Amino acid sequence: MPLVAIVGRPNVGKSTFFNRLTEERRSIVHDEPGVTRDRVYGEVIWGGTSFSIVDTGGFVTNSEDRFEAAIREQVRLAIQEADLILFVNDVTVGVTDLDLEMANILRKSDRPVLVVANKADNEERRWEANSLYELGFDDVYALSSINGMGTGDLLDAVIERLPEGVEEEEDDRPRFAIIGRPNVGKSSLTNVLLGEERSIVTEISGTTRDSIDAVMKVDGREIVLVDTAGLRRRAKVRENVEFYSTLRTERAIETCTTAILLIDAVEGLESQDIKVLKRAEQMMKGLVLGINKWDLLEKETNTARDYEAAIRKRLQTLDYVPIVTLSAMTKQRVRKLLDRVQEVDAERHERITTSKLNEWLKIVLARHDPPMYRNQRIKINYVTQVRSAPPVFQFFTNQPKGVREGYRRYLENRLRESFGFEGVPIKLVFKQK
Repeated sequence: MPLVAIVGRPNVGKSTFFNRLTEERRSIVHDEPGVTRDRVYGEVIWGGTSFSIVDTGGFVTNSEDRFEAAIREQVRLAIQEADLILFVNDVTVGVTDLDLEMANILRKSDRPVLVVANKADNEERRWEANSLYELGFDDVYALSSINGMGTGDLLDAVIERLPEGVEEEEDDRPRFAIIGRPNVGKSSLTNVLLGEERSIVTEISGTTRDSIDAVMKVDGREIVLVDTAGLRRRAKVRENVEFYSTLRTERAIETCTTAILLIDAVEGLESQDIKVLKRAEQMMKGLVLGINKWDLLEKETNTARDYEAAIRKRLQTLDYVPIVTLSAMTKQRVRKLLDRVQEVDAERHERITTSKLNEWLKIVLARHDPPMYRNQRIKINYVTQVRSAPPVFQFFTNQPKGVREGYRRYLENRLRESFGFEGVPIKLVFKQK
C-alpha cells in the first residue's frame, strides 16, 4: 500500500489527527509536547482505497535533548519512505519559525505535501487557515481533528495524489520475509539462504523503496525472499535502527505470504516479538518462529523441550506457530527452517472438501454443544471453506451473534487438530442459515 506520513512541530495535534483518520486510539494524546516519541502505524480506507499512515513525533531543530534528536531522525526517515506528506499546523498559533524550517526540509524532499490547518473548528478559524499559505505549498486544508470537520475533503485530496498502483503480473511464487528486532541475525540467515550452492540469486525491485528482494531456487521451485535486512544500506540510521526496522517490518509483512520471526536464543522472546507475530496474524500471513544463535546457549538434557514450552506459554492463542531452533552462524537446522516455512506456505493453500468438513462438524458438535443464546440453543447446520490462502470457513447457524469467542476458539482448535493448518491463521465466519 502507499505510505502517508504525518509530520509537524510538537503539540499541533498530529496524534489526534492520526486517531481520527484511522478511527482508532493507537497514538497517545496529551497536551504536553513530545509525548509521541515512537512512530505509530495504521491503515486508512477511504472511497475504496487503502493506504498506510505513519504518525511521527514533534519535530524540533537544534536541540541537545537526545529524544528530540532521535525524533528528528525518525521524521527524516518517515519522509524518505513516504509517498505523500501531511504537514500538520496549529491554525490558532499561525506560522512559527519552526514551521518555516520544517517547510524548507519538506520542499527538499521532493514528495507531494498537503498542509493541514488543524484546530479549525469554527468559521473564523477556517478563514485564518489562509495564513498558512506563507509556508509555500499550494494546498492548505482547514479541519478539526477533534470533531472531524473537513477531514473528508482532505482524504479526497490524498487519494487523488497517491501514486497509481502498478498493475503487476500475477505472481504465484511464495514470498518469505525474515522479520524481527535488530541484531537477531536476519542478515546472517538471509546470506546463508542465498549463499547455498542450490540457490540461484537474482536481484529484482522490491515493493519498498530502496529494498531488494531476491529470488532463490529450492528443489527446482522459485521462492522470493523479501528483504528486511536492508538496514546496512542506511549508514545514517544509527540510533534509529529500531524505528527504521519497525517500518521495514510492517511493509515486509504486507508483501509476504509467510513471515519468519527470528529471535535471539540468548535474549529470548520479548513483548515486541509477540506484537509483530500478532500483526502478521492480523494480516493472515503464514507464521514460523525461528530461534537463532542456538549454538550460544548452554544446553542440558531437556533444554530445547523446556525452552519451547516456556515460549508456547507466552504465545497463548498463537500456540499453533511452529518453532525451529537454529544457528545461522553454523548453518545448523537452517534447511529444516526452510522446509518448515515451505510446509506452512503450502498449508495456507489447503482446501478441505465440504463433505469432509460436515462429517467433522457432526463429531465436534456431539463432543461439545454450542452454548445457549437468549434462551435459545444455537444450532450450527453446515460449514464450507469459502477460500484458501488464507483459509476462511463459513458456518451457517440460527444465531450468528451468539457464537462467542470461547466457542469460536473451540471450533478453531478442533479444525487444527483434524486438518493441520500449523502456522496458518484461519478465519471463521458465521452466517444466518
